[in-house]
Amino acid sequence: MNLHPWNHDFAWEASPPPHRFLRDDQVAQFDDEGFVVVPDVFDADTLAAVIADTDRFEAEVDAFLAQQAEGRISIAEAGAITFSTHLVTRSPHLAAFARHPFFLGACADLIGPDANLYWDQAVYKKPEKPRRFPWHQDNGYAYVEPQQYLTCWVALTDATADNGCPQVARGLHRKGTLAHTYVDPLGWECLTDPDDVAVAEVGAGGVVVFSSLTPHLTGPNTTDGVRKAYILQYAPAGATVLRGDPKKDTEPASREPADNPDWQFPVLRAGEPVVA
Repeated sequence: MNLHPWNHDFAWEASPPPHRFLRDDQVAQFDDEGFVVVPDVFDADTLAAVIADTDRFEAEVDAFLAQQAEGRISIAEAGAITFSTHLVTRSPHLAAFARHPFFLGACADLIGPDANLYWDQAVYKKPEKPRRFPWHQDNGYAYVEPQQYLTCWVALTDATADNGCPQVARGLHRKGTLAHTYVDPLGWECLTDPDDVAVAEVGAGGVVVFSSLTPHLTGPNTTDGVRKAYILQYAPAGATVLRGDPKKDTEPASREPADNPDWQFPVLRAGEPVVA
């Protein structure tokens, strides 16, 4: 386990009180362990409306993958795992869901008063080709500064150890971004056998909230059903994405603002919701 070459002098910033949305013990767990499970956030009607959209978009992605060589592109594969990205650009309902009070409250408590949506994607893990997703940090896929941003992993179906719920390596978020190696066809990997692992099972409608720096994976889906999740990520306003080859470049070749107006729109300013 090594640090990312661009990770210089990182220091984890804890979330000071007062906390207006999450309980103090939930924030303390997030700061100490890098994650917290918040059950029963969304009711069945809310989930049904979200699933109606994500199912529709995912079906398009799965059909597209099935037409590709070997039925896959990069780590996405028909019948195994699909990623339906930037759904807020295609569904006004999901764009509104991204501004749900739960997400805004979590952002206010864990990011600060000014936050933007950074990324959204539905991830469906299929039973036909059971496959694990390797230990990685979200900041290992695209290096963002500030390195600390927020992932809200919404369980659209019950997420269990048997169907690929998140598993989290406790405490390692405090090191900042780790070096990652690409493992084909699984994806980027930053470690293989962490000492302290939490299995973050969560029922449908619950949310696993974790840092962009928290090493995590999802195991294979060994059940008969599809494990469905909708993932929304939020970053501090003014965040930038560093570009370049960290294996060759000791410093990034460029920095790009994470401000695409279509899917990186503001959700909080001065602690108040931004109206669409």
